[in-house]
Amino acid sequence: MYKSLSVSALCMLAVTAQASSTNVPGMANPWLAGMPDGSAIIFENTTDTAPAQSPTLVSGISLAGGAVVFSGATGGVHNGPLCPETCFGPDGRTFQGDPFVKHDGGAVNGIAGVWAPMNALMGVFLDETQPDLLTSPAGLDFRTIGLDFLSLAPTLRQVFFVGNGVTGGGTQQQFIIPVGATRLYLGTMDGFGWANNTGQFNVIVSNSNLSTVPVPAAGWLLGSALGMLALGSRKRRQKQNRD
Repeated sequence: MYKSLSVSALCMLAVTAQASSTNVPGMANPWLAGMPDGSAIIFENTTDTAPAQSPTLVSGISLAGGAVVFSGATGGVHNGPLCPETCFGPDGRTFQGDPFVKHDGGAVNGIAGVWAPMNALMGVFLDETQPDLLTSPAGLDFRTIGLDFLSLAPTLRQVFFVGNGVTGGGTQQQFIIPVGATRLYLGTMDGFGWANNTGQFNVIVSNSNLSTVPVPAAGWLLGSALGMLALGSRKRRQKQNRD
C-alpha cells in the first residue's frame, strides 16, 4: 500500500541534489531488476536472461528520501527489430488509438505487473533484497491513473511509467522514493520477450525536493487489480501483431 505522508513530513524530505545521465537499451526488461546473472524469464517461446536483458541500474543519485525527476529524455525503441526505421519515444505509442498493453507474464520475481504504453520508459524501485518472491504488490494501471500526473508514489517492486518525465503541459513530474528503497532500475515496456527489442533511451535522473503532495492511490491499486482479473481471460494479442 502507499505510504500516507503529511504535509509537514513532506517538507522534511530534503535531499542534496544529484543527477545521473542514464542509458536504457530497448531490451531492458524491468522484471529482471535485481536478479543475478543467469536468471531467466521464459514466456511463450521467448527467453529473457540476466544480464543481457537486465534493466539499467541508476547510479549517482540519493534514494534517502524526497523524489526523483526525469529530464532530457531522448532516443527511441521498438518492441522488435524495426528501430531505427520505426522507433517510439520515451512516452511510447501514445499517439495510437489504444497504446496500452499489459505485462503478459503478470507479476514475476515478486515484481508487480503493469498496464502502460508499449515501448515507454519504465522504472522500478527495489531495496537491497533479491526480489525473487512469491508475493508482489498490486500492479499499477496507467489507463486509470493517466500519464499527466504531477506526482506518483510507487511502492517497492511496483513497475511504473516514467515516459519523458513531464506532463502534456510541460510540468516536471515527481516520482516519490518509497521508504526502504536503495536501488532504482529503468527499462522499457513490452508484453513479453525483450530479447529482440531494438533502440535505446537516454535520460537524466535527478533528486528533487517534494513540492506536491501525492494523490492517494488506493483507487488506482484497486482498479489495477480488478482490471488484471477482468481482462486476464481476453485473448492475448500476439507480439508480432504489435510490431
